Amino acid sequence: MRLKDKVALITGSGSGIGQSAAFLFAKEGARVIVNDLDEAKGQSTAEEIRSAGGEAVFIRADVTDPASVQSMIEKAISQFGRIDVLFNNAGISGVGALHEVEPEQWDRVMNVNIRGVYLPSKYALPHMMERKSGSIINMSSCIAEIGLARRASYSATKGAVLALTKSMQVDYAPYNIRVNALLPGTIFTPFVENYLKTSYDDPEAAIAALKTRQLSGDLGKPEDVAYAALFLASDESKFMMGSPLYIDGGVVFGKNA
Repeated sequence: MRLKDKVALITGSGSGIGQSAAFLFAKEGARVIVNDLDEAKGQSTAEEIRSAGGEAVFIRADVTDPASVQSMIEKAISQFGRIDVLFNNAGISGVGALHEVEPEQWDRVMNVNIRGVYLPSKYALPHMMERKSGSIINMSSCIAEIGLARRASYSATKGAVLALTKSMQVDYAPYNIRVNALLPGTIFTPFVENYLKTSYDDPEAAIAALKTRQLSGDLGKPEDVAYAALFLASDESKFMMGSPLYIDGGVVFGKNA
C-alpha cells in the first residue's frame, strides 16, 4: 500500500496511461480523483476502481479552461480535504513538420499539453503550499530530448513541460512539494493503436518500424509508465526533485548498431 491514505488527482485518466495509473494508484491505497473530458470513459474508470474495492470519484473538467479546472480542484478539496498527488497526464498528439501545421492545430496542441499542466497545477498548488506537502508529476516525453520527424507541435509542448517542471521545482521546494516529469517512449495505448490503424495502409509494418526505435525491441505498455508514476507519487522518491524519469525502452540513450 505505497499510497495508503493519499489523495491523487489524475487528469486524462479515462483511458490509456492515465487509466492504468488510476487503477494502480487505487490498488496501492490512494483515493483517486479520475478526471477526463469524456464522461463515459471517466465514469467507467471510477466505477471499475470501486468494483475492485478501491475508492474513486469522477470529476469532469476541461484542463484548458480555468473555470472548469478551478471547479474541479474545489470539488476535490471539498470532498477529500487535500490533494497529495497531482498527475498532469492529459495530453494530445500533434503530427506534421512545422510548415504543415495549421495555426488552429498548433494552438490546440499547445493548449492541451501546456495549458493543461499549468491550470491544474495553478489551482492545486496553493492547497499543497498550505499543507507544505505534495507531489506533482508532469507528463513530458522522450521527444523532449531527441528529434523526431513530423512532430513539431508535440515536441515543442513536451520540451516546454520538461523546462516548466524544473522551474516549478525551484519555486516550490521550500514548501516540500516535489515536481518531477515522466518521459515515455512510444507506448501502445488505444490512442496510438487507433492512430496507426487510421494513418497507415499497413499498421503492422508501422508498429514494426516503431519497435526498431527502442533498444528493447518492443513498444511500452501503459502500465510501464503507471509504475513509474507510482514511484514518483510515493514517498520512495522523496529525494527526486525536478527530475526527468525516462521510460522509453532505450530510445534516448541507446542506438542499435
